[in-house]
Order: sequence, then structure tokens, then C-alpha cells
Amino acid sequence: MIMTEDTKAPNQPRTILFGKSEYTFPSDELRPLRDSSDVLGDAEAMRERLAEDGFLYLPGFLDREEVLAARREILAYMEEQGGLEPDSRPLDGVMGQYGKGVPMMGRKLITHRDAVSRVLAAQRLYELHEMIQGEPVTTYEYKWLRAVGNEEFTGAHMDHVYMGRGSKRLMTVWIPLADIPVEQGTLCIVPATHRLPEFEKLRNTYGRMDVDRDRTEGWFTKKPREITDTFGGCWHTTNIQAGDVITFGMHLMHASTTNLTDKWRISCDVRFQPSADQIDPRWAGKEPKGHRPAPDERPMAEARAEWGI
Repeated sequence: MIMTEDTKAPNQPRTILFGKSEYTFPSDELRPLRDSSDVLGDAEAMRERLAEDGFLYLPGFLDREEVLAARREILAYMEEQGGLEPDSRPLDGVMGQYGKGVPMMGRKLITHRDAVSRVLAAQRLYELHEMIQGEPVTTYEYKWLRAVGNEEFTGAHMDHVYMGRGSKRLMTVWIPLADIPVEQGTLCIVPATHRLPEFEKLRNTYGRMDVDRDRTEGWFTKKPREITDTFGGCWHTTNIQAGDVITFGMHLMHASTTNLTDKWRISCDVRFQPSADQIDPRWAGKEPKGHRPAPDERPMAEARAEWGI
């Protein structure tokens, strides 16, 4: 399915896909994200907001022109690799006829190019997390840079299952590398899943899992309504602009809407933690080994049956 150019106003309700389910945004079950610009720069207020919501959504936090320069560099690389539609305008990021993916996660050849690194390791990101943590911070060398194609999405999960062997204060920063409307694949969050009592059993079972140790797939579900119908809460997202960032902790349930366009959704996850804390050894050093899905990976349905959720 490919959605044509949207002529609706940004906040006018529209029907989208979230996973493979239809949702209306905005609506009671898919609400706009809370803007935390009002607490930016106030360390105590930011910590309180993180303790309450589990995330900070900061519109316009990074320099927009630097983000768009990084995007140009990434798209030029994707064009070189045959990932864009021939004869299209490269800056449109149009998928090729066969949707050929271009692997970029952990690929320093692209993630550490000057224009890209200026965004993914921006000084403002260090300053933000040093203010939140109250001490010096470090970032992972590995960058989760990805291009998500038509009808693709990210299932609901918590990041702890992928990187829970190190600092308990590790945080993710989601960086969109374009203006991204909800129909192109925006980050979705259920606020406060790190603390709400309704999610305690989920945190104590799935939330303590390790995909490599337990040889189990990482997404809890591809059906976002399973989260809210089973545990409560409400999904939130928004139309994203280049320069916006969202930072959150390891036990925040999140996913993405489905890309219904013919353009790649380009974004990157980066991680920050206090320098004094241990780093998950899978992601430590200049050439982190990361993790690989086990050939006999256990389906999540089997694990959920064992946990009774």
C-alpha cells in the first residue's frame, strides 16, 4: 500500500496503519506526544518529567540544517548502493522499484561521516544527558541508523531486552533525519510503562529478558492494541520535524507507525549513559560485536505463554 501526498492539515485526523491495524491520529487511542520543551534546561524538572512520563520529546532540539545535511549525505550513500529509485530526485528518498534495502546499522562508513556524526554525536546531546544524569556521559560507537521502507514498521518492545547488561541509566535518543508524518513511520510511545503498576508483570518478565541469553525474539508484539488492551495506557505519537529528538529509558514500551509512502523513513537510535557506569559488553569499544538472532530463536508467543501474559 502506498499513500499519496497528504494534503490535510498536520493536526487534522487521518487514518493510518500502526503495525497492521488501522488507527486514527489524533484520537483517544493514538494521542499527540507531550512536548517537554517547557522543562528543557532545568535539570530537576527534566528528571521529574522523565520519572513521570518515561521520555522527553524535544521539538527543534538539534540544528535543522545540520540534520538535513546529514540526510543528504545518507541519501547520497543510499543512491551509491542502489537503494533509491533511478532518475528520481535523491533528496526525496524514493524507494527503488524492488525496495532494495541498504544496511546502515553499525556501518561506520556512513554513521561516522562528518556531516552525519555532527548530528548523531552532537554536543547538545552530550549536554542534555549530562544535565539529566548530573555527571559526564558517553555514547555508544554503534549507531542504529536505518531506512524503513513501504509497509514496514517496528513492533512494540522495550530496549532493555537488547542492551540490559550494562548501565541501569542507559538512555535511547531517537533522531529523525527528515520531516516525517505519521503515515511515514513515526515513533510511538506508551507513557510511563517504566513505573505504572499495570505494567509491573510485563517489566518483571519480558522486561528482564535478554535476547541473546534467552535466545528469544525481541519484539513483544506486532499488534499495538495488545499492549493497551492487556495492560492499559495509551499510545502517543506525532508528526515529526527534522531537528526533533525523543529520549527515553530502557523500560518504555515503544514501536512505530507503518510507512505507507514510497519514501524511505530514515532515522537513527543513539545511546547515552554515565561514563562511570559499565557498558553492556556487546556494545562496548570501537568495534562492538553487537548481537545476532539465534538460528533457533524462540518465538515470543512461546515466551509469553510461559510468563502468562
